[in-house]
Amino acid sequence: MKFSPRPWLLSLLLLPGAALAEAGLDVQVEPGNGALKSNIESHIGSLEDRDEQALRRFRTAAEAQARSAAEALGYYQAQIGSEVRRDPLRLILRVVPGEPVRLRHVVIRIEGPGAGDKAFRLPQSPELKPGVRLDHGHYEDAKKLIESRASRYGFFAGRFTRHSLQIDPAAGIADIELVYDTGPRYLLGPVTFSGDTTLEDKLLRRMVPFGLDTPYDSDLIAKLQKNLQESGYFESVRVDSSPGNARGERLPVNVRLAMRKPRSFGVGVGFSTDYGPRGRANWTRHWFNPKGHSYGAEAEVSAPQTNAGLWYDIPLNPPTTDKLRIVGGYQYQQLANTDSLSNLVTFGPEWHSKLPSGWQRVVSLKWQREEYRLGDDSGLSSFLLPGVTYSYLRSDHPLDPSRGYRLQFEVSAAKGGLLSDADLVHGFALLKGLTTVADKHRLLGRMQFGGNFTDQYTQVPPSLRFFAGGDQSVRGYDYQTLSPTNSRGDHIGGRYMAAGSLEYQYAVREKWRVATFVDEGNSFNSLSSPTFKTGVGVGVRWISPVGPLRLDLAHAVQDGGFRVHFSMGPDL
Repeated sequence: MKFSPRPWLLSLLLLPGAALAEAGLDVQVEPGNGALKSNIESHIGSLEDRDEQALRRFRTAAEAQARSAAEALGYYQAQIGSEVRRDPLRLILRVVPGEPVRLRHVVIRIEGPGAGDKAFRLPQSPELKPGVRLDHGHYEDAKKLIESRASRYGFFAGRFTRHSLQIDPAAGIADIELVYDTGPRYLLGPVTFSGDTTLEDKLLRRMVPFGLDTPYDSDLIAKLQKNLQESGYFESVRVDSSPGNARGERLPVNVRLAMRKPRSFGVGVGFSTDYGPRGRANWTRHWFNPKGHSYGAEAEVSAPQTNAGLWYDIPLNPPTTDKLRIVGGYQYQQLANTDSLSNLVTFGPEWHSKLPSGWQRVVSLKWQREEYRLGDDSGLSSFLLPGVTYSYLRSDHPLDPSRGYRLQFEVSAAKGGLLSDADLVHGFALLKGLTTVADKHRLLGRMQFGGNFTDQYTQVPPSLRFFAGGDQSVRGYDYQTLSPTNSRGDHIGGRYMAAGSLEYQYAVREKWRVATFVDEGNSFNSLSSPTFKTGVGVGVRWISPVGPLRLDLAHAVQDGGFRVHFSMGPDL
């Protein structure tokens, strides 16, 4: 009886053989030269789809490709041989590079109106010096760099009058000559706005970071695009400054805009051991008149605290960073898990601006009225507080930075009799720093300081006093439970506050870290004899899509006991 195997059975029987027949490439360079080996491998690519016969036919082509790869790195005298071997199937290339071609004369020169322009610097590559091994890639990179700079700085009529690479393989020398005539530098012409926009032209022009006839710089075009996108007014922004639209040596800039929806509404939930479950909501009218004014409302509700606020923004110059904001708000707070409470109403203007140094500044004039019960004491206070806040953030990622720092300084003052119940100077400072070593080791530090300077401290309401303890202060202690107390043991806040933290984190997996920390701090009434509380503990961090989630187990060293802390948000 004659047996004929099924096609699928035959293919199964041949599978192991096919797997063994997959070809590999073995490049052997003597003496060793990693750059040359890698370049040859990149030129030839994968051989896995070739069987033995195909590999033998490919030998000559492989040697030619290897020679091209060697010459690209200046090895014009390379000796190359090849053979095909089985078990496993592979193509072996043996390469003896020989002496490389070296640069003899290198001339790189800029001519024309841009020759003296500081922005148009010559390529300063150490690989383009006499005596250095020839590398075709460095020569091409120099050409591209010159053309890229010409394009960036508006020398659109520039061209190479001479560009040559002359090689004498027998003598082992090469000469480079690159001469570029920049031609005139184009100027930025008028900016025109079109499309769907209800904003007045005056406001739009305050977002333009250059004046008429400014020398062209593509960074200025990018900044214009960024300013418009970050203004919050537009769904889409398209900036056209194509050299093909130039009129003479002036380049008009055409901007097409599409307005975003005028209103937005957002809700969110959160949880921390300081506040418990929290709910948030906000509503924003992004613009309601041609001047770009906007307003909105926001609220947050949790067991110990409820906030509600309204704001009205008037854009200043530049409108992307500077604004006049008028705010009003209400806050109800239960203090330190006791029956102490506060009802606070605030109102006043704020001038927000970004300084050339990168610092954010807020100058404010806040009037506040607070009704409170603080242990045995109760009262009704009013203060008019002019103040200023400076803050600075440097971070390499908005949600999960690996290094950076945050600085914040606040000071406000009140004068008794001038819509205020007492003379007062109120100050606060926050410093945070983060660094990462070898991708896995992170060190996070924090320091906080606060102080009230007044001869009428009993008139200072709870919102202006200082408390310590909790997720963002001294872990191991309940929220706001580190402060002076009254005769009943109620926490009534202190004149001053100081707290610090040092935390080490180690990445155990891509999104997981373990941590250990020590916190120390307290609030107190005397600078001469402060007492500090210490919390130590361990924790775990999960880097979620919305930022790090932190779970800590902390021990209160002086008072004993343990406390679990849960919080979320960026480290800086």
